Amino acid sequence: MLNQGIGSWIHRRRVKSGQKTAIIFGDSEISYGRLSERIDRLASALRERGVVKGSRVAYLGENHPAFVELFFALGTLGAIFIPVNSRLAAPEIAFVLRDSGASILFHADVMSELALAGSEETEVSRLVVVSYQPSSAASTHPLPAAAASGVATEDYEDIIGTASPERLDVAVSLDDPAMILYTSGTTGFPKGAVLTHANITWNCFNVLVDYDFVSTDVALMISPLFHVASLNMGLLPTLLKGGTVILEPRFDTGRALALIERYKATALSGVPTTFQMLCEDPRWDATDISSLNKLTCGGSAVPIRVLEAYESRGLAFSNGYGMTETSPGATSLSPEMSRDKAGSGGLSHFFTDMRIVDSTGTQLAAGEVGEIQLMGPNVIKEYWNQPEVGAQCFADDVWFKSGDMGYVDADGFLFIVDRLKDMIISGGENIYSAEVEQVIAELEAVGSVAVIGIPDDKWGEVPIAVVTIREGFALDGDTVRAHLDKKIAKYKIPKRVEIVETLPRTGSGKIQKAELRKTYSA
Repeated sequence: MLNQGIGSWIHRRRVKSGQKTAIIFGDSEISYGRLSERIDRLASALRERGVVKGSRVAYLGENHPAFVELFFALGTLGAIFIPVNSRLAAPEIAFVLRDSGASILFHADVMSELALAGSEETEVSRLVVVSYQPSSAASTHPLPAAAASGVATEDYEDIIGTASPERLDVAVSLDDPAMILYTSGTTGFPKGAVLTHANITWNCFNVLVDYDFVSTDVALMISPLFHVASLNMGLLPTLLKGGTVILEPRFDTGRALALIERYKATALSGVPTTFQMLCEDPRWDATDISSLNKLTCGGSAVPIRVLEAYESRGLAFSNGYGMTETSPGATSLSPEMSRDKAGSGGLSHFFTDMRIVDSTGTQLAAGEVGEIQLMGPNVIKEYWNQPEVGAQCFADDVWFKSGDMGYVDADGFLFIVDRLKDMIISGGENIYSAEVEQVIAELEAVGSVAVIGIPDDKWGEVPIAVVTIREGFALDGDTVRAHLDKKIAKYKIPKRVEIVETLPRTGSGKIQKAELRKTYSA
């Protein structure tokens, strides 16, 4: 094949596993052979609509086979996939579409209004509507009105049904871009991390080596595929090995437990909150989960009480540390070490290197805290349209500067200490304080603002805002939160707003967020 990238994966897998079930969605099962045919048809349809190598196409929606089919169809053409977080507000979606230059937006039928609003004043010239009712005919879901003159609207199944099944073989190299994932920006604007076919492939190799994925695995995907961890650490390694994935549009604890028992699921990934909610469900003790043998968790350390709940059922976790820029795996902690190295992110992935350095770039000894830097074929080389930012993120041209602080112990296991970027991780979602602060500062009454994360039993962390008011103005927390509604995603909106007279500052005037965290965490 001329295509050396991810676009050839399902075509190759069809030869080896054509009759095997690749995807389960609702009551529908899609074999590798059928999946390959649908990808071929979609690739042909996209080419007819002007998509060529380098074109950008976006997807807005929860987990669905169409997400997977579009990902591989674009890989077939050498085009670039833009997964959009479905929890974003319309202005945030519009930024992603404008910045990426996406020409087509695929979206869930239940998100038509959001898709229309988000695609206004962008380069999107075509909307493709995906039905999220597996057993319903497309004709029962009328197409929404176009967002603006010149914007075409089509039904997903219609364009696949009328397209050619001919397999296209476009020359795609491993160095070509495959996907752009937008990460919350420390300056208030998201950055588009460009993942190449090589980044994705080598990340999958890391997963296969360190997590022992096999062709008989059945992976239950309850975390959104628009998150890099769910897509690249769960779905893609499973399909690469010829396993089966169960796609769930949203997370429901009772349904998840039922699916594990029904399909004998072997793999489950999520954040600590996911696993906590499962073991707190009243059906936990009565559900047969003995088939599970791969529990992978990221975002933060698994609380001891959650570890114990799973250990009582004979299960243990593989924890890990990473970020979008490492595709995302950087380190992994094996289940055997989950107790001895509790709280650790583990050792470097097989094909990834890690070091801890001080502010001068000097590598530090075990136990000394410094910045975590990473190197490997899974690490990105650039951000979309921001070459200067990309250059600043590398030391010695090869070591990616994570912005996270940590240390390694005498055995080489990584422990995270702090975040230089003041990132908040709430239920597995990354929240950058600068982004939220910028929107709050739009209010005329705001003098200064600091957004911090405080511990939360359910979500790990939640954001709160500490605000001062300008002289002569009045402001309350409800007004601040109402201002944020529909401007940023709901999970980014501070759970409470503290109005104070002054904020603690350093001698240079910088707000001391560490002091605020101490005060409000208590």
